[in-house]
Amino acid sequence: MSNSTHWSRRDFLKTASAATLSALAAGYPRRASAAELEKLEASADTVIVLWMGGGMASTETFDPKRYTPFTKGMAPDAFLSTFPSIPTAVDGIRFSEGLEKTAAVMDRGTLIRSYTAGDLGLILHSRHQFMWHTGYAPPQTVAAPHIGAVMARTLGPLNPAVPAFINIGQRFDNGEGEELKAFTTAGFLGSEHGPFNIPFPDQAANTVRPPGGMTPGRFEDRNKFYKKLLAASPVGEHGSDYQKESLLRSLDNAHRLLSSPAAKAFDLALEPLESVRKYVPGYQPGQKFEAARDAAGSKYENQMVGRFGLGCLLARRLTEVGARYIEVTTEYIPFLNWDTHENGHARLISMKKQIDGPIAQLVLDLEARGLLDRTLIVLASEFSRDAMIEGKPDKRVTDQVHVPEKVESEKHYGMHRHFTDAGSVLLFGGGVKKGHVHGITADERPCKTIKDRVVIEDLHASIYQAMGISPKLAYEIEKRPFYVTRDGIGKPVMDLFG
Repeated sequence: MSNSTHWSRRDFLKTASAATLSALAAGYPRRASAAELEKLEASADTVIVLWMGGGMASTETFDPKRYTPFTKGMAPDAFLSTFPSIPTAVDGIRFSEGLEKTAAVMDRGTLIRSYTAGDLGLILHSRHQFMWHTGYAPPQTVAAPHIGAVMARTLGPLNPAVPAFINIGQRFDNGEGEELKAFTTAGFLGSEHGPFNIPFPDQAANTVRPPGGMTPGRFEDRNKFYKKLLAASPVGEHGSDYQKESLLRSLDNAHRLLSSPAAKAFDLALEPLESVRKYVPGYQPGQKFEAARDAAGSKYENQMVGRFGLGCLLARRLTEVGARYIEVTTEYIPFLNWDTHENGHARLISMKKQIDGPIAQLVLDLEARGLLDRTLIVLASEFSRDAMIEGKPDKRVTDQVHVPEKVESEKHYGMHRHFTDAGSVLLFGGGVKKGHVHGITADERPCKTIKDRVVIEDLHASIYQAMGISPKLAYEIEKRPFYVTRDGIGKPVMDLFG
């Protein structure tokens, strides 16, 4: 189907379900280009992705433009940024107000200002997130693996007792949860390489313990019984022999973690309180962060501040014990968090409170422990936002947000439309340059990329480059190669590396 097709969520789920069935039927995914893997020298052992799901406006965060304060009756095209800019630790690089702590560690990182999202027609967040995380635009005839699963399969775990791919902070029981599941998977690579999901980081310790009230002996007996049933199931009931064996190996891996000393890394109660409060100021032992879906006011926002902060702390602890790929999200929920269809300015005040302190503390903690040089931190979002343009200046798509001719209320003061021509990606550690900016965007609307564009296959190639994986690496599935970057054409942006 053409990329210009107007896709609905039903279309997305229909094609994703077909690809999932294809994955179950698929046999062993053989590495089709093993020699390519040996050509690169890794500059990182671990990747931490800090995912700003929902469309983070770059002009309101890491690529500030001309600031215009709110005045009643102003035209919606009168402002490019609704926050003034602030200096960072690097002369000439400025961030948006509210990111002061992250600005203070910019001398450890590289900022890409020219990330450009794919042209997928009518913009649907889950489709762009699918493309960001797999490198491919949906639909695909096979279940495309998440980048974390590719690393888990290709490199294996750093620590055999620790899941190689850990996903923190995203629930799948609200909003577009089913669509998110379509790419938060190992796809045809097999269950053993899929994500270890931790929706609530404060409850992570429970994920590495037997269910409440179950003795270790009873848990062991149930595990053995389930594996026996799975092994004896009819051919095709749980997919191909490879998929069944992969599921069995995933059960073994989970059981190994339960009895490993590394399981302590999941227990945030073991972290000194003063350390926790660097990520979540005012944190109290036992404090819960279970926000209701419909609690969109200050209570919800305060809860989310704690969840992301604890997620970053958990990521640091898991890096210390040998996780390979960790993703921490502010959580994508339609019309909340970075999905600023209205109240854009007010929402971003809250979002910056969520991310600013935890990002900086994660960088500082990894640096202090001697881990930053070998850990690549990637902060990214599926696309940016603008007050006036939906899509790209030269590829406009149907507007999905009503913006009045005059801004009479602060409700409409901010970035509400989906802008795909430029976005920011912030990198730390893992061999990237320090205090560096890549790419230039226009100073006036449309604030599009005008130099050194970075597309998803090249961004992925750069991440893989850091991990020593060739962008031309392919796995053979259904008798054809499936490349880790689209058609194997991704090229690492070597200007990012020092």
